Amino acid sequence: MDLSCFKAYDLRGRVPDQLNPILAEKIGRAYVEITGARKVIVGYDIRLSSPEIAEALSSGLMAAGADVFDIGLCGTEQVYFATSHYGMDGGIMVTASHNPKDHNGMKMVGPESRPISSDNGLNDIRDRVREPFFDAAEQGKYETLEVMSAYVDHLLGYIDAGSLKPMTIVCNAGNGGAGLVIDELEQHLPFEFIKVHHQPDGHFPNGVPNPILPENRSATADAVLQNGAAMGIAWDGDYDRCFFFDETGRFIEGYYIVGLLADQFLRKTGGGKVIHDPRLTWNTQDLVEAAGGEAIESKTGHAFIKQRMRDEDAVYGGEMSAHHYFRDFAYCDSGMIPWLLVAERLCQSGQPLSSLIDARIEAYPASGEINRTISDPPKVIAAIEAKYGVGAKSVSHVDGLSVEFDNWRFNLRMSNTEPVVRLNVEARGDKALMEKKTEELLAEMERLNAQ
Repeated sequence: MDLSCFKAYDLRGRVPDQLNPILAEKIGRAYVEITGARKVIVGYDIRLSSPEIAEALSSGLMAAGADVFDIGLCGTEQVYFATSHYGMDGGIMVTASHNPKDHNGMKMVGPESRPISSDNGLNDIRDRVREPFFDAAEQGKYETLEVMSAYVDHLLGYIDAGSLKPMTIVCNAGNGGAGLVIDELEQHLPFEFIKVHHQPDGHFPNGVPNPILPENRSATADAVLQNGAAMGIAWDGDYDRCFFFDETGRFIEGYYIVGLLADQFLRKTGGGKVIHDPRLTWNTQDLVEAAGGEAIESKTGHAFIKQRMRDEDAVYGGEMSAHHYFRDFAYCDSGMIPWLLVAERLCQSGQPLSSLIDARIEAYPASGEINRTISDPPKVIAAIEAKYGVGAKSVSHVDGLSVEFDNWRFNLRMSNTEPVVRLNVEARGDKALMEKKTEELLAEMERLNAQ
């Protein structure tokens, strides 16, 4: 049996050879046996194969004795919300996020929407799938559950509706599921939404929804300019990540959004802890400290960030990859809460988004993430550390290699999923220094790789 769809944090694979209804049914049975869950939320994304896989998954869950609560077509965060909000034992979202359209997958959580990954149950589920199954003495029940209204009410609780003013916003769902939520939120907000690639369509007529790819950004940027919008928002397919464009149509690096949201959230809560990843840090640390909060570094990846948020009871967590986590959202990531907070900030400040971001880019210019294919990543990273660690202010291994000097710093880490290393460089108020050091590091990596 091909079980290559089991990854470190979730399941993803090509349909039908790596994931299909027969395997999905077994996964449902194994999930119940390994977790002991008796009440499970099931939701699915807009992919053409999703309803059939979700149905087979549900059959497996019920055969093993669990009751299934089907919330239908939704985003990953609605499974997180429903699992915690209704006090369920677990939840499974059928989605492959921004993978190619012939792929599908699953994201699993336990009670309180705690992530299930390879180190706390996912590998056990994979191993159990290989063994024979027997039906439970008592089959589970099936019922549908409407969660959109409770979910929308929860989202609106993050903002002060009275402070909102009419504003034009471009939203690009990428033919994923985000448009369904925008249509619901629209009834409660004074905004005019310019809707791009709005209808859910698993054929992905405008390409796979992944706004991190530069070629997927022009539809949003162009619509912002054509409509004189205050900002643009684009989501991936299961809308657990959102990406921002300012009023000039400029794509904003996720790093600067983390700082903006941390500042916004701490203003509301009057302090608290903020979790961030180690790739780019100075802007976030500066804003968190100024707002009376405490910035805490965590290893990159949603399972690590969510656990650290629980450990620290942090109010907010952000990764430069556009994942944003909220304490009141079961410490989970949402692609809807961030843009509501940014819209609220624009209304309250009266400033354009570009002015809120420009000052931060000037204060802490960053390279953005640069990927390089390296034949022996550990060797290259060790050699870079040997060269740059001498005379550095600090060297850290929270996630890969972070080296800090007075005026600039960098993080170099291996990808969890590809044979590449990822480089991020930032400086204090000196773009030329940042660019010079970025070029220097890339040249050194190239030289080491050629040896």
